[in-house]
Amino acid sequence: MGILSGNPKDEPLHYGEVYGMWSHLLVNHGLIAGYQTFINHIGDEDLKKLVQDAIEAMKEENQQLEELLKTNGIGLPPSPPERPVAHLEDIPPGARFSDPEISAAISKDVAEDLVAASTMIGQCIREDIAAMYGQFHMAKAQFGAKMLKLNKSKGWLIPPPLQVKSPEN
Repeated sequence: MGILSGNPKDEPLHYGEVYGMWSHLLVNHGLIAGYQTFINHIGDEDLKKLVQDAIEAMKEENQQLEELLKTNGIGLPPSPPERPVAHLEDIPPGARFSDPEISAAISKDVAEDLVAASTMIGQCIREDIAAMYGQFHMAKAQFGAKMLKLNKSKGWLIPPPLQVKSPEN
């Protein structure tokens, strides 16, 4: 029996898995702080609910990542403090992020998260970590579909040039 046969949780992490999980945790910390700030700027209640859902999902991911890293003796990255709550009307209009800007930024983050999760799945040799990232990927894809639906329904989606009629041969 080799070192990589048996219970995956007893197998060592390789450096790519460690760096990927550590980086993921660090990025989530920053996104949570940024999204908490975004909530102060959001006027649309549907968008605010989705952003709050995104924060909760990242906090749940962080719990799993922290547990894995701690169990394997890896130090955790720093995390910023929780952001204070502010009222939209207290933010001067010229200093506010608009709802479409916030939605576009979060949609971009979701696309990047999908690529990062796929990369981790591809480089993992521990099945438990690959499966965890498979779950993260599925949750992000479902969240991305909600963001797309919201962007379309609110008129915030700016499509690229569309081909409205089929080319003639």
